[in-house]
Amino acid sequence: MRSELISRLTDLGSKTSVIDADRHYSAQELLTAILEYESRLRAQQVRPRDVVVLNGDFSFDAITMLLALTLNGNIVLPTVNFSDTVRDTVTAHCHPQYLIRAEDGIDIATLPPVDRAAADLTYAQLGGDGAAGLVLLSSGSTGAPKAILHNLDALVQEKLSKRPRLGHKAPSILLFLLFDHIGGINTLFNAVLGGSPAVIPGGRSPEEICELVEKHEIRVLPTTPTFLNLLLIGQFHRRYDLRSLRLITYGTEPMPAELLQRINEAVPRAKLLQTFGTSETGISTTVSESSRSTFFKIEDSDMQYRIVDGELQLKSRTQFLGYLNYANESLTEDSWFKTGDLVELNQDGFLRVTGRAKEVVNVGGEKVLPLEVEAILMSSPMIEDCVAYGRPNAITGQSVWVDVKPADGFSRGEIRKHVVEFMSSRVERFKIPSKVNVVDSIEVSERFKKKRNL
Repeated sequence: MRSELISRLTDLGSKTSVIDADRHYSAQELLTAILEYESRLRAQQVRPRDVVVLNGDFSFDAITMLLALTLNGNIVLPTVNFSDTVRDTVTAHCHPQYLIRAEDGIDIATLPPVDRAAADLTYAQLGGDGAAGLVLLSSGSTGAPKAILHNLDALVQEKLSKRPRLGHKAPSILLFLLFDHIGGINTLFNAVLGGSPAVIPGGRSPEEICELVEKHEIRVLPTTPTFLNLLLIGQFHRRYDLRSLRLITYGTEPMPAELLQRINEAVPRAKLLQTFGTSETGISTTVSESSRSTFFKIEDSDMQYRIVDGELQLKSRTQFLGYLNYANESLTEDSWFKTGDLVELNQDGFLRVTGRAKEVVNVGGEKVLPLEVEAILMSSPMIEDCVAYGRPNAITGQSVWVDVKPADGFSRGEIRKHVVEFMSSRVERFKIPSKVNVVDSIEVSERFKKKRNL
C-alpha cells in the first residue's frame, strides 16, 4: 500500500489536492509534507503499531499527519473534541501512547506508559502484516462511545483501487462531515486519492458553507438533511450563488420527502443522492431512484445487504474488526452487521429508510415511526422544523411527543392547536402527539443530526 499511495500522489503531481484557508496545496506538496511528518514521527520514536490520538478537525496539517501515521503503520484515533468522556474511553480501552494535536501546527506529546502486552492483544485483530489501524468513536448519544477498530490500510487501498481523475476538471469536494466521522474520512480519501480538490471549511454554519461554495465553485457537497433544512430556513440559497453545485449527497439520518422536494426546488441544478453507511461497515456506493425520491439502491461490489425483520443488515469487504470496549452484539453469527435501520423495499428493488429501531414509539402495542410524524408536520407552512420522540405513559406504555419550531408569525397556542388538527386528518389517533412543545430551535449535534430525547 505504501508504494501505491506514494505513486498515486506522485502521478497527481501539480494538481490541487487540498484547499485550506484559501491556500492551494498540490498533491506533490502534500506528499512532501507526509514524508517529512513520517520522518518526524520516527525521530520521536513513534513506532509502528503505537496508538496515536490525533486531535483536531480537518486542516492541511491534520490530513498530512493522518496519512503520515498510515505510512508509519500506526493505529490512529482521530477525535475533533477530546472531551473528558472521550479521554476516559480512550484511556481505559484503547491504550494510547501519543497525543498529537493538529491545531495551528503539529504538537506531539508522549502519554503515560501502557501495558504493551495488553495493547498487542487488543489490536491482534489487525493481523501480523503490519497494517495500520483506525479507531473511530461513535457519537455516544446513549452512553460511552463505542471504539470501532478498522484496518486503515484496507480503507486506503480500496480508494487506491479506483482510477484517479488526472484531468484538470476534477470536481472540488467540500469536507463538511467531521474528521473523526466515517463519512468525513471517506470523503477525504475519495477526494485526495481520487484527484479532486478537498476544500476545508473554516466553520460549518449554513452561511459559512454557502459562502465557501460560491467562492470556490464547489461542485460536490456531502451533508445531512438537518443541515439542508437549516440552509433553507435561513434562506441562504437566495443570498449566495450555489449554481456550481452538481451533486449534493445526504446521509447519517433519514431524509423527509417534503424536505427533499424543497431542496430540489432551491438548488435545481444539483443532483441529490442518498448515501448510506455506518461507522462499522463504511460508506457504500448508492444510486437514488431519482433526485426527488428517498428510495435508493446499494450498488457496490464490496458491500452486500439483506433485510431481516424489517432491519437492514450489511457485510462489507472493509468491515470493522470489532469493538474495543463493547461485545460485538451487532454482528450476527454469520458476520452480518445489524445496522438498526428500518427499511422498506419497493417493487423495483429500491430501499427507503423509515427510521431507527431504537426510536420506534410503542403506543399501546401500536408502532409509531418518529420520521413519519416529522415528515407530515414538515409539510405544514406553519412549521419550520420539528423532532418527534416517545415518552413513558402510564396507560399506553409510551406516547408521542413532539418539539416544534414554528414559522414566523404564529403564537405558541396556535401552533399547539394546529399540530393536533393537522395530524388528526392525516394519521391514526395513536400517532397524534399527546404533548406539543413549542421551541425556539431544534437541537442538533456537532455532526448536524437532530438530537432525540430517547
